[in-house]
Amino acid sequence: MDLLVNPTESSLLRFTTAGSVDDGKSTLIGRLLYDSKSIFEDQLLAVEESSKRRGDEHVNLALLTDGLRAEREQGITIDVAYRYFATPKRKFIIADTPGHIQYTRNMVTGASTADLAIILVDARHGVVEQTRRHTFLASLLRIEQIVLAINKMDLVEFSEARYNEILADFEQFRGSLENKVNVTVIPMSALNGDNVVDRSANMPWFTGKPLLEHLESVQVHVGESEGTARFPVQWVIRPQSDEYHDFRGFAGRVASGTFKVGDEVTAYPAGMNTRITGIHTLEGAKEEAIPSLSYSITLANEIDISRGDLITKADEPPQHSPHIDAMICWFTEKPLKPRGKFYLRHTTRTVRASVPDLLYKVNISTMERVPGPTEFGLNDIGCIRLRCASPLFFDPYNTNRTTGSFILVDEQTNNTVAAGMILRAVGDESIKSTDEFAI
Repeated sequence: MDLLVNPTESSLLRFTTAGSVDDGKSTLIGRLLYDSKSIFEDQLLAVEESSKRRGDEHVNLALLTDGLRAEREQGITIDVAYRYFATPKRKFIIADTPGHIQYTRNMVTGASTADLAIILVDARHGVVEQTRRHTFLASLLRIEQIVLAINKMDLVEFSEARYNEILADFEQFRGSLENKVNVTVIPMSALNGDNVVDRSANMPWFTGKPLLEHLESVQVHVGESEGTARFPVQWVIRPQSDEYHDFRGFAGRVASGTFKVGDEVTAYPAGMNTRITGIHTLEGAKEEAIPSLSYSITLANEIDISRGDLITKADEPPQHSPHIDAMICWFTEKPLKPRGKFYLRHTTRTVRASVPDLLYKVNISTMERVPGPTEFGLNDIGCIRLRCASPLFFDPYNTNRTTGSFILVDEQTNNTVAAGMILRAVGDESIKSTDEFAI
């Protein structure tokens, strides 16, 4: 188990791409890497050779990210491809996610940790259902910054009128979102490089920044460091060696906030208070634990703590309840129906859960809530009620993306069937029957 990760620097920007099929997501990332000189010469030669074998008219920069054989054969993105590059001003982690509706679950995976989302639109087709779905998901996932990249402007003769039409359609849809996001609109041609790294001479009417310049300068809110302190326990370290005979450390990754040696903390679900006596890493002891890094924490008192428990500062308690309302995106063709039973995985904790009620679905086209659905199908988004076999210790997703999120796992197949965002606790009534969760 790797308990040490590289630090998250303030200059680092995580962003994801989204959009419909063939909107040019992989080509855009390839162009970013190529024009910013962030690829090796042998990589470029390999892509040039692959392009010739495929009979492409141009060097197919999408091949820099479409790494699976099926992706290259079909010309689509299937898996989430992560790429890393840097400029003198900033470091970047890119998640290139699929546009096909069949792989919406992969888009959610890539967007779940992003600070910014680039949503591409084909200038010929304008705003389509996948544009609306991915924008809605980005707003649900609390991604603060969105770039609407109107791509393939070369195929509409760099028309300012067409740009304005698409912008008006998108603004009308954005107005219906509950979670407001900051949107920057950039017309471009990823294939030719217009407004990607360098400003385009073909669109003098656009006075904004090209994409890379915007990515280098955009300000994102790093909420994890400012939030309430949360430390989900992943592992209990007991070396059982002569050198560390009495050592008992609790290993995990800080979800949010900071912890310092001497802090008064509470362990849940035990609800017992204690004090931090040490913070340890592979590099040695630290005085402070910061978000997104992994540590082993030692405590002053012998408390029964195991994987799935949560350590918080004593004066920053989480919410807790076995009953929650949550927004979900359903990932599989097998529909979700009331009284479905699953494993719910929340931070490092896994509990049995059932779905007593489907509250509403969201119509992606109109953004209207459709109450009382009988089932959720593939890629449906909406609100459900969950009843867990034991309480969850959480924060609402709008205040903490880590402790407010979860996944549902099918009990029979062990497949991930939904990603969820906790809205609220529902009452404090007890579980009606323990037989409901019997195997």
